[in-house]
Amino acid sequence: MQKVSVLKAGCPKERFDGLVSMFKEHFGAEPTRFFSAPGRTEICGNHTDHNHGKVVAAAVNLDVIAAVLPTNDGIVSVKSEGYPEDRIELSNLSVVEAEKNGSAALIRGVLAGFENRGLKVGGFKAFTRSNVLKGSGLSSSAAFEVLVGTILSGLYNGGAVSAEEIAVIAQYAENEYFGKPSGLMDQMASSVGGFTKIDFKDPAAPVIEAVPFDLSSYDHSLCIIDTKGSHADLTPDYAAIPEEMKAVAGAFGKPCLRELSREEVVENIPALREKAGDRAVLRALHFFDENERVDELAEALKAGDFGGFLSVINRSGESSYKYLQNVYSSAHPGEQGVSLAIYLAKSLLKGEGAARVHGGGFAGTVQAFVPNKSLKCFVEGIEKVFGEGSCHVLNIRPFGGIEVEP
Repeated sequence: MQKVSVLKAGCPKERFDGLVSMFKEHFGAEPTRFFSAPGRTEICGNHTDHNHGKVVAAAVNLDVIAAVLPTNDGIVSVKSEGYPEDRIELSNLSVVEAEKNGSAALIRGVLAGFENRGLKVGGFKAFTRSNVLKGSGLSSSAAFEVLVGTILSGLYNGGAVSAEEIAVIAQYAENEYFGKPSGLMDQMASSVGGFTKIDFKDPAAPVIEAVPFDLSSYDHSLCIIDTKGSHADLTPDYAAIPEEMKAVAGAFGKPCLRELSREEVVENIPALREKAGDRAVLRALHFFDENERVDELAEALKAGDFGGFLSVINRSGESSYKYLQNVYSSAHPGEQGVSLAIYLAKSLLKGEGAARVHGGGFAGTVQAFVPNKSLKCFVEGIEKVFGEGSCHVLNIRPFGGIEVEP
């Protein structure tokens, strides 16, 4: 695990000073260690990871930070700014049904994941604060899970637990303890950091390739548009995507789409329509096309073909809209903030740049790559509709979960 100075981490010293003050006020003691884990942005590979597909993702310069004090009382106490304290006793790391969909479930799940793998766990007090936008598609929950894993690695395992293993444990916590059937992309992108292509053909040993990419050298900025849509009651919408993709795979006796080819699906569309329904077939076809787009995007970047990169982003977004169908919930047709933001973004871009649904979809955010010459007008145009502060201009963070030197 990397140890990075506050300056190199890009975290203002004042942010950590405030964190120390909050820790001392709440726990009545002085923290001795500091940690950080970033949010992430999905670049390409929308809803492919849960069927062992390919993605390109990047860590961003928004993170969850923690001030930490190790203890020997067998209790993990985590107080997040603005939320009640969670207390987990190491003597009970079983799933607690009443905790599902809450932060305590994530903490307990990460602890259990470490213990199940024969890694060391121990007590600690932590105060956390986050500037990762909740419901933004930047994966605040994954950043929190990775943060807890990074703390346990640093305090009790000599910082030797790999970023990849922390990500797998974090996904386990979210799936089994929190109750959300997510893939591994969010946690892996947060834990590893930088700009990476990830192949999840074997989820236990994902193939990770760093992709050299300096967005600023192409005179563009990354914008995340927060449409202020609520993710409440959307769990069934998210869950239906992997379920329907796996239903198509199951029709062939396979556990996931990665074990099939697009040709097999196309040749059997009539039978699949009967077994799984049209939407499931369309989502499966999106999966195969999206895997190819991930390879195409990575090759474009390696070749310095930024126009090709933008073309892939736009085509990926169109596929998510038409075939994956995760831009709005069919249960809430009156709420289509993401669709509206995509329309506005493309109108403001006037044929340049790229814009697409961001992350899991259905509500939340849109990702846009905006020429710097148009950035001011773009931000103003978006915020005229979605409100001041709704258009966030971000940078790519070169590292994932880290210990921060004060």
